[in-house]
Amino acid sequence: MTQISSRRRIWGWFFFDWASQPFATLLLTFIFAPYFKELMGSGAEAQSAWGLGVGMAGIVIALLAPILGAAADISGNRMRWIWLFSILYVVGSFGLWFAAPDSFNPTLTLVIFAIGLFGAEFATIFTNSMLPDLGSKEEIGRISGNGWAFGYLGGLIALILMLALLAENAETGKTMIGISPILGLDAAAREGTRAVGPLTAIWFMVFMVPFFLWVRDPKPTKAAKGALKSALRDVAKTVRSLPKTPSLFSYLGSSMLYRDGLSGMYTFGGIYAAGVLNWSVPDIGTFAIIAIVAGAIFAKLGGWMDDKFGPRPVIIVCIAALAVAAITIVFISRDSVFRLPVAEGSKLPDIAFYIVGAVIGAAGGALQSASRTMMVRQANPNRMTEAFGLYALAGKATGFLAPLSIGIVTSISDSQQIGITPLIVLFVLGFLLLFWVKPEGDRAVWDDSSN
Repeated sequence: MTQISSRRRIWGWFFFDWASQPFATLLLTFIFAPYFKELMGSGAEAQSAWGLGVGMAGIVIALLAPILGAAADISGNRMRWIWLFSILYVVGSFGLWFAAPDSFNPTLTLVIFAIGLFGAEFATIFTNSMLPDLGSKEEIGRISGNGWAFGYLGGLIALILMLALLAENAETGKTMIGISPILGLDAAAREGTRAVGPLTAIWFMVFMVPFFLWVRDPKPTKAAKGALKSALRDVAKTVRSLPKTPSLFSYLGSSMLYRDGLSGMYTFGGIYAAGVLNWSVPDIGTFAIIAIVAGAIFAKLGGWMDDKFGPRPVIIVCIAALAVAAITIVFISRDSVFRLPVAEGSKLPDIAFYIVGAVIGAAGGALQSASRTMMVRQANPNRMTEAFGLYALAGKATGFLAPLSIGIVTSISDSQQIGITPLIVLFVLGFLLLFWVKPEGDRAVWDDSSN
């Protein structure tokens, strides 16, 4: 019974990735972001507004993430926090239905999107912190990789359903398989594409059921009185002590930069393709499917490599691949590839961008899986949720810089290609900081502090 219970708990944990992945896949990257660009009109203007909106939300997440994590460690109940942020996820996602062409309000739309983003990001802090409870140090790399792969599969299925049955082409009013949006949705009012919000919300509600049924928080519930005050004190103490744990300090700095770069790629991929290559919904859908399939395969493969060699080599290879992909993106346009002119109507730019999408998906899937197992190795085992709060802080402390800098550079240059260049700097700096990260972290410091 113990083995069955453990297996079911792991599968329940996997289902959070399955349930939550459509927010990144459908809303942040491939469906809603390009639709936002359509409503804005100008690709550069949309990229700038999207960057500023997501960047401001990132500031709020960065400020609150470690405090919430510390509060959960003190109060001892992570599940109620997951319930709370699941509600925000559903409300924010569903609300995007109201981004109609005839009543589009960019500011209100971005605020609604931010509510869903808060839910997705904050819930992930608490589910990630459960990873070390699911298996031994030798097993968590594979568990993490399988979870990411399962999540990518969920995102892929949700995307296929969206493209085949709901998301209409703006010109033809037909979906990717040539039919009108189902359920009698009005293509002229873009109801098929706007349904991405309710679909994401309903998908999450349905597939979080296994998580809430099978996952139990092993930490004992304690009285939460004074938890916030204690959390603030503990976070301040932890931050002050970071220089005493140089490996953790370096890893937080490295992941802060490279995860920000990866987030920037996901955030602006759809808008970039729509604005620079003039891609329609079917084109972006094909790109998304390629990226997600590659991500699922390499998340699982990366988990196996993680168990065999440790997460650090996996992270190094993935960052190098993403840096090359970012450089390549800058040199792909409708008129040229690496500054070599292409004939009008040539498919070479599309093929090149599809290949880049496969690289981004593959490296991104393995990188995210290996990154959270690396955090388990770097963190104080007695303060795991707080550690993942700091991990979220690291991911968002500059998380607003990527979208903000892309938004600002795009606005100044009036070029989506030039606007994407800050991502290259983030990957290079993150790569360099990894050389100060120890594979097993600052174990001696944690052992001494527990004695």
